[in-house]
Amino acid sequence: MNLGTLVSEIRSHPGVTRKAPISDVISFFPNMSADHVLASYGEDAAVVAHNDDALLLAADGIMESLLKANPFNAGYYAVLVNINDITAMGGIPLALVDIISMRDEKVCAQVMRGMEAAVSKFGVPVVGGHTHPDCAYDAIDVAILGTAKKDEVIYSHTARSGDDVIMAMDLDGRFPPTISFAWDTTSHKDGETCRRQMRVMNEIGKRRLVNSGKDISNPGSIGTLGMLLETSGKGAVVDIRKVSAPADVDLSQWLRAYQGCGFVLTCPPENSQKVIDIFAEAKITASVVGTVNDTNKLVLQMDGESAELFDFTVDKITGCDPSKVPASKRRKC
Repeated sequence: MNLGTLVSEIRSHPGVTRKAPISDVISFFPNMSADHVLASYGEDAAVVAHNDDALLLAADGIMESLLKANPFNAGYYAVLVNINDITAMGGIPLALVDIISMRDEKVCAQVMRGMEAAVSKFGVPVVGGHTHPDCAYDAIDVAILGTAKKDEVIYSHTARSGDDVIMAMDLDGRFPPTISFAWDTTSHKDGETCRRQMRVMNEIGKRRLVNSGKDISNPGSIGTLGMLLETSGKGAVVDIRKVSAPADVDLSQWLRAYQGCGFVLTCPPENSQKVIDIFAEAKITASVVGTVNDTNKLVLQMDGESAELFDFTVDKITGCDPSKVPASKRRKC
């Protein structure tokens, strides 16, 4: 595969393009400032001050295509993606609430069994929610509450020029037959292993080793980095060949894949090896893949070639960048 083809496939990947309406949705809400809101749009979770701590609030809905293809996995991932949003920010997940909409009770039961499996494995309880019976559709949406010390939260809008870009992923996984862009690293592991991996970002936050971070979600590793850079008002140069990957997985598929346990981080170069070592202790493979700069462009390199993936002066993924989203809607730091 040549670099030009790879750039085209990442830009057109639904995991990336489906993020575009976010800024349009944000525009409907009034421009309000609240001292207790430390961060909001553009982060994996909203950050709300509570005494010396920060409350982390997030919510996710599961794509209709996944729920139709595999209701059990839809329920499982509804829990997992929310947990990852909290852990990515250095937080500890506390509790979940869900909204289940039912057309077919058998489908609903499979979704609930998937949620039950995830709750048991990750140890984060469902404590309430809402049930919509007799719907014209099946859907599952979940919200989560987490916590962290205010000065230990890992934001995604605070990357700095000169930072190393680190990508960390658990290579021990597989692509399920019905989900070609979701790298499953958790279903075959025991709960303690998964919980140990969940705590890694909390440890990194406590040691204040990174300037920014984000979990690798539906846009894939490169697309997630793009969201982080867009929100930070930065650019980066990334060498694709430095991204750790399983030997038998197609490169384009890998770079566009959701990661069951994966993170993009930026940190001062002197901290990079410490971060890599912390991930290694939890059997997560991490490597320095590039450098943050002030260009507002994400440039990819591969085998001596370079290509521009995004120019955030004209392109958008979410639209949650400093020039387009008022500070009161984006963050307060």
